[in-house]
Amino acid sequence: MNNLQNFTKGFFKENPVFVLLLGMCPTLGVTTSAINGLGMGLATTFVLVMSNLVVSLVKDFIPDKVRIPSFIVIIASFVTVVELAMQGYAPALFDQLGLFIPLIVVNCIVLGRAEAFASKNTVFSSVVDGLSMGLGFALALMILGSVRELLGSGAIFNIKLINHDMILVFVLAPGAFIALGYLIALMNKLNKTK
Repeated sequence: MNNLQNFTKGFFKENPVFVLLLGMCPTLGVTTSAINGLGMGLATTFVLVMSNLVVSLVKDFIPDKVRIPSFIVIIASFVTVVELAMQGYAPALFDQLGLFIPLIVVNCIVLGRAEAFASKNTVFSSVVDGLSMGLGFALALMILGSVRELLGSGAIFNIKLINHDMILVFVLAPGAFIALGYLIALMNKLNKTK
């Protein structure tokens, strides 16, 4: 697989949310708005890129018996960096995302990419993979958040576009399932036409 294919796979072919169905907890929990989705997606992208980088660098020095715990410590370190930076520089977003930031540590996208890709590939390929999967995750969360925000409150990125009563269910938990289901169906349809 060349670097361009490695980079683009996270957007369409192996999108973590719409195709692989990974990371559903933050996907359903934080996507009440486009801003929340984008914020969580970018935080996860940073953790993915940095943890893939470090795992790829130290993979030969970690014994097999402690491989997974070592990966979790590496991931947790970068999640702590993201959490403290967000708390200091974007407190409103941090308040909205709350508990979901520390849960990035156990997000199967991050640990899965460290185990399946970064521990077996070069540093550059691992960084490209982390960036691809992270940006694909961020794009999916932003799209889902935009759909839910538009249908639920008539706005996108807090910019009011529709001044009529909207469908309240889309800003609630059931709306996340409904919107995600339709977006997954759309992505499946688009992937089958290629």
